[in-house]
Amino acid sequence: LMWGGKKTKQNKKKQYKCYLFFFSSLALCVEAPLSRTGDHKESSPSQFHIPEQFSADLPGCLAIITGDVEGTKAEVEELLASRSKKTTLSEDFYINATKDCAAYIENRGFVTVPLSEEELNFPIAYSMVIHEKIEMFERLLRSIYAPQNIYCVHIDQKSSPSFHRAVKEVVSCFPNVFVASKLESVVYASWSRVQADLNCMKDLLHSEVRWKYLLNTCGTDFPIKTNREMVMALKVLNGRNSMETEVTSVSKKGRWQYHHNVTNGVIRTDVRKSPPPISSPMFSGNAYFVVSRAFVKYVMQNREVQKFMEWEKDTYSPDEHMWATLQRMSSVPGSVPPNGKYDTSDMLALARVVKWSYLTGDVKKGAPYYPCTGTYRRAVCVYGAGDLLWLLRQQHLFANKFDPEVDDISIRCLESVLRFKASGHDPLRSLQYPNLL
Repeated sequence: LMWGGKKTKQNKKKQYKCYLFFFSSLALCVEAPLSRTGDHKESSPSQFHIPEQFSADLPGCLAIITGDVEGTKAEVEELLASRSKKTTLSEDFYINATKDCAAYIENRGFVTVPLSEEELNFPIAYSMVIHEKIEMFERLLRSIYAPQNIYCVHIDQKSSPSFHRAVKEVVSCFPNVFVASKLESVVYASWSRVQADLNCMKDLLHSEVRWKYLLNTCGTDFPIKTNREMVMALKVLNGRNSMETEVTSVSKKGRWQYHHNVTNGVIRTDVRKSPPPISSPMFSGNAYFVVSRAFVKYVMQNREVQKFMEWEKDTYSPDEHMWATLQRMSSVPGSVPPNGKYDTSDMLALARVVKWSYLTGDVKKGAPYYPCTGTYRRAVCVYGAGDLLWLLRQQHLFANKFDPEVDDISIRCLESVLRFKASGHDPLRSLQYPNLL
C-alpha cells in the first residue's frame, strides 16, 4: 500500500481490501523480532520508526516515572522546563501538512504496520468524540492507531470550520479512519453526547472491518496500554463488556426521574417522568465503555433497548446511566446480572481510570488514590507527570483527563514509553521495575 495523496471515501474502501491482504503476510515478518525481546539487534527500535522526540524524551521520562534521576539531570530539567505547552500546533499546520499524506504519516510517526499477528487478527473499533484542540486529537489518534483497527471520528457540529477541515484532512490520510456520517451539536450532559457514540456505532457496524470490540474516547483521553496489551485484555473478557455499573445513589435518581429541557445546557423541570420502560433496575456509571460487537449490534437493533433509549433522551447526563443500565439487562450480550454482587466500580472496569478530587487522600487510610499532581477540572484530575507511576500500574486501557497546556510531560512520557513497549522493548522492565506495570 502506498501511503500518500488524498483519498475519497470510495477509494479508501477499495484500498482497504488490498491493505488487509498486504498486512496479513507482512505481520509474520514483524512478529519474529518482536518475540525475541532479549535480542537487541533483532528488535532495534529503529526498525519501528520511533519518532526522534520519543527517543529523546525517554531517559528523562524514565527518571520521572521511577524517581531515579541519577545521570539524567539534564534530561529531566529539559522536560520540566516544557511542562506546560504554551503553543500548540494549529489547524493550519495540519491542513498544510496533510497535503502530502505519505510525508505527514512518516514525519508525525504513525505506526503503519500491524506489530504482531495477534493484533492483526483482533481489530478494535473506536468511537472518538471531539470538539477542539486539533493537536491533542492527533496525538490521541497516533497513540492508538494501528492499520488493522477502524476509527470513527465524531466532530461537534458547533466546532469551528477550521477545526472541521483540519480533522477531515488528517482523517483523509488513513484508509481506516473516517468522520461519522451524521454529526451532532453536542451539549454537555445531554442526550447528544450519547447520540454521537450511537452515530459512530451505526457507521462502524457497516464497516468492512470485522472488529471485535468497541472503545469510545473523548478529546482529553490518553491510553496507558499499547494496542497489543489492549488486545490481550479484550481477549480475556471473552465477549463480556467492561464498564462502570453500580446501584444508583439517592442523589442521582433525580437525573432520570424528572424531565429536562436542553438549550445551551440541561435544565431540570418539575415534571416527573414515567418509569423507565424496562423490567430491570436503573444503574449508574460513566460515559466510557468497552463493549463487544454483539453488544453494539443488539443495542442498535433491539426494540426494548430502542424504546429505553427514547425514554432516556430528556434525562440529565444519560451517558452516565444508560450504558450502565444496559450492562445489567440479562438479554444484552456480555452483560452481568442486576444483583448488587455484580456491581462494578470505575476502578474495577477496564474502560477508564479517573481521579476524583473528593475521593483522593491517604491510600494507607482507605482512600482509593492519592491526590492529583496536576490540577482539577470539574472535580476530575488533569494528570501531571507525578501521576504517571500510579497510572502505569493500573489495569485500565485509558486514563482521563490530559491537557498539554496543564502538563505536557505526562502525555509526552506516555507517548515515549508506550511506543517503545509496542516495539518490543519495555524500557521500564529493562530497568528492573517488574512490579510497575
